[in-house]
Amino acid sequence: MLNEERIKLMTKMAAYEEREGRKNMAIGSYFRSDYIELQILKSVFSATIAYLVLFGMFIYYDFEVFMQNIYKMDLIEFGKNALLYYFIFVVTYALISYIAYSYRYSKAKKSLKRYFYNLKQLSALYELESKKL
Repeated sequence: MLNEERIKLMTKMAAYEEREGRKNMAIGSYFRSDYIELQILKSVFSATIAYLVLFGMFIYYDFEVFMQNIYKMDLIEFGKNALLYYFIFVVTYALISYIAYSYRYSKAKKSLKRYFYNLKQLSALYELESKKL
């Protein structure tokens, strides 16, 4: 005999697994600190590449003027400013990443709690039906 409540629950769980379940289970397999550290490390690497591209574009934009003024400018001060902007850029990007990935982790954990609660309900429905037989 088919149990309508059990079928609805199974359909709901299968839809969750297809949509966001795989991603949330991958996130849930990490400890919170490990997941956030890994994502921030990826973000810092990406921010470094983005900064280098932007810096290269800035130099290339006025390359002729830059080459004319290279002997007039203080290169050490220019390097210090470039590093200062780099650190500001990376720290800001890492902070935004920390906030975003903390939120994503907590959202995934809440979603997984609901999923595991539904699994317990499904198991209880199976046990209840097996006792009736």
